[in-house]
Amino acid sequence: MSEISKRRTFAIISHPDAGKTTLTEKLLLFGGAIHLAGAVKAKKGGQSARSDWMEIEKARGISVTASVMTFEYNDHTINLLDTPGHKDFSEDTYRTLTAVDSAVMVLDGAKGIETQTLKLFEVCRLRDTPIITFINKMDRETKEPFELLDEIEKTLALDVCPITWPIGMGERFRGCFNVMTDKLYLFEDGRGSQISEAIAFNGANDPKLDEFIPEAELLKFREEVAMVKAIFPAFNKESYLEGHLTPVFFGSAVNNFGVRELLEALCDIAPSPRIQAAEPRSISPEEPKFTGFVFKIQANMDKNHRDRIAFVRICSGRYTRGMKVLHVRSGKILSLNNPVLFLARERELAEEAWPGDILGIPGHGHLHIGDALTEGETLYFTGIPSFAPELFQRVRLDDPLKSKQLKAALEQLSEEGASQIFKPLDGSPWIIGVVGQLQFDVIASRLKSEYGVNGSFEAVQFTTTRWLKSADKTKLDQFADKNKYNTAIDSHGHLAYLAPNAWHLDRIQKDWPDVEFLKTRENR
Repeated sequence: MSEISKRRTFAIISHPDAGKTTLTEKLLLFGGAIHLAGAVKAKKGGQSARSDWMEIEKARGISVTASVMTFEYNDHTINLLDTPGHKDFSEDTYRTLTAVDSAVMVLDGAKGIETQTLKLFEVCRLRDTPIITFINKMDRETKEPFELLDEIEKTLALDVCPITWPIGMGERFRGCFNVMTDKLYLFEDGRGSQISEAIAFNGANDPKLDEFIPEAELLKFREEVAMVKAIFPAFNKESYLEGHLTPVFFGSAVNNFGVRELLEALCDIAPSPRIQAAEPRSISPEEPKFTGFVFKIQANMDKNHRDRIAFVRICSGRYTRGMKVLHVRSGKILSLNNPVLFLARERELAEEAWPGDILGIPGHGHLHIGDALTEGETLYFTGIPSFAPELFQRVRLDDPLKSKQLKAALEQLSEEGASQIFKPLDGSPWIIGVVGQLQFDVIASRLKSEYGVNGSFEAVQFTTTRWLKSADKTKLDQFADKNKYNTAIDSHGHLAYLAPNAWHLDRIQKDWPDVEFLKTRENR
């Protein structure tokens, strides 16, 4: 098996509280990357989730930034990208989805498809990303499995193919039956932090099942398996890879039910690195020369060193430590002497890496989201946008003498792409723009814990922003001069218009037909 065909790079998407971070922990547990899974919402003295490393993540038990974890399983290299589930961090998730070849969609069995799951699914559909579905929390009372499958078909317009089938739910949950292999796995309850060995049976009609499952439940289970085989299509790998069919697994991540089967399916059916869209040409993973793009920046993963890590998805070629690459945006040559591979916060120096792998390149601001790295060719990877923020505030410092620290902190945090900062042309203080209210809580927490800056947020009169573009530069200059109280420069030097309301934005667009007002800006 080649190094490229061994790679599986995928993200986990879900609505908040569907169990995404718990599933991440259990995949690491089954992959041998950790030996004891931590409680995600840790109580005092307990463990926080391995993939959550910010103080606010540990305190609230939520993921607010995408994490990368690499481990080996069954002769495959697994690159798992854990993404925020909360809608206020959807921009980070969107860009992370540009760096993966497939996705696992986690559904809460009691709630089915929720709003944020639907939004993230639509992002995957735009990119034809293959999706495996994991229906979680079967150890609780849930919707009927057939109802859940029907909901997936109708809401997402996807064909479904159950790979495993649950035996009961809630207190009557006995385990999962693999429809494809006719093997039934019963698990011991209450051992969620350890791997329990499965008991295998030969088919749903194996008489030995009578020893483990009450007669009435067993009868219902056998009827359901017969219906599954009669109603649903057999698994078609081509249809899955094209994004038309989703294989479905049932389980309980917290109790390890169904996790092993999911991980094995990722190895068996999920795609190896795929062709990446770029200009002026697409990039095949089999090409010999190195290419990659930055899809995420994270500041202060080690706050003692004020570091910034650029997360780079390798698209082609082979990385070797110390190699020199072209930073396309600046035209400069970079020496890659100390990139790292990740297990959440833990890092190890990368001696070599292949397409599908995620490299962390330490730096101090020279790499931006969307940047391309190549062995000399000038090209740009497409589909890595920034979105116009819709919530705006200013920071009021408790100590005015820390204005320089505030400016540096805001610039560093804006490089991550989740928040954006704007310097108004009229000389007034920096404005922070975000797509979700919770981002302000994260910024306040990080300003205090990572930069030692205390302050409060105050509202401003703006409700949306648009980036400005025109083929005629004099028109842009005229616009900026006449609207300097509403025009600002973002941290990348782009002009932006800050609108107080939708009517005002509509009016200004009609008054300036030669100026484009862009809701998204391609990072390149």
